[in-house]
Formats: sequence, C-alpha cells, structure tokens
Amino acid sequence: MNDALKTQASEIIGLHDAYLFNRAWPNETEMKYQASDSLFKFIEANHFFNTKLWNEEDLARRQNVSDSEITKNKRAIDKFNQSRNDCIEQIDSFILECVKKAILKEAKQNSETPGAMVDRLSILSLKIFHMSIQTQRENVSELHIQTCSKKLEVLKIQRNDLCVCLDELLYDCMLGIRYFKQYKQFKMYNDPNLNPQLYAEKS
Repeated sequence: MNDALKTQASEIIGLHDAYLFNRAWPNETEMKYQASDSLFKFIEANHFFNTKLWNEEDLARRQNVSDSEITKNKRAIDKFNQSRNDCIEQIDSFILECVKKAILKEAKQNSETPGAMVDRLSILSLKIFHMSIQTQRENVSELHIQTCSKKLEVLKIQRNDLCVCLDELLYDCMLGIRYFKQYKQFKMYNDPNLNPQLYAEKS
C-alpha cells in the first residue's frame, strides 16, 4: 500500500480543529505543510481558503456598511472560492497519482472524490466551531442555547459519518477495488474569456 495515503480522517479534522482554535488563524498563522510534498499541503490550503471564505461570507451579510464594502467582500468570496476548488482538484490529483497503478479492472467507481469529501470535512469543522461558540454565548436566550446545542450534535454526527466514508474510500483505493475520476470545476464566471458580462465589457 502507498504510505503517502495512510492518512486517517481523524488526522484531517484534527488539523482543521487545531487551526480553528488558534486565534491567529487564518491571517497570522504560518501553515506548516506548505513547503512539503505531502497530501496535507493541499488539505491545509483548502482549509485556509474555506476559513477565509467563511469570514468573507459573514462580512458580506452586514447591513450597516456601504455597498462598496459589500462589493469588496463579494469579490473576495469569488477569489477564495476559486482557490478552494483548485485545492480540491490538487488533493484528487495527488491521490490519483498514488493509486493509479493499483486500480483493478473490476474496481467500482465512486461518484464523490476524496478531495470533495475533505472539503466537506473542512466546512463541517467550521460549522462545528462556530456553532459551538453559539452554545457558549451569555447574551442570548436559553432557547437559543438549546437549539444550537442540538444542531451542534447533529453536525458532529455528520462529520463522524463522513470520516468513516473517507477512510473507507481511501483504503479501497489503495487496494484497487474502488476508484474515482477527477472532475474539473471549470468555473466560468471567474474567467474573463467565458463570462459573457466580462468579455462584453472588453468589446
């Protein structure tokens, strides 16, 4: 089996949570895997862009700021979302390179890719972190605390379920009995040559 893929989902969410509980994340924290050639280089970067995206989405919902401020947020959202999707593709490319020789003729195709699952884990980690904050607020009603506590438990179950699925998929890929294809996102709205509003502006 390929040692590069002996990664447990628990390690991935451990990395997610460790960064989220660091108050300097994401703007003032040095990412420790970016100089490496490991799978975690792309997992870490994906989580970074998801965190930046989350923060911009919050800012974009403000009501008492100028339209120009919201426009800045929306453009940042586009930028971080593109980078997040790039990381998903890089995760899948890394894993495919590791398992391509192991795939058996009778292997079954998985519809969702590991990169997409890692991305979902990152988003679930963000939801769990922020929902947990809601359960600790002192300036809200008891009903708010109870409602958010129930949602928090559901989010934890969903993340645990996804961890099991990701571990099984990676293991089966290493055995060659399951495989996946890389699906390109081809985000057209970010491409000045494909977005009709953008290339119309040029002409």
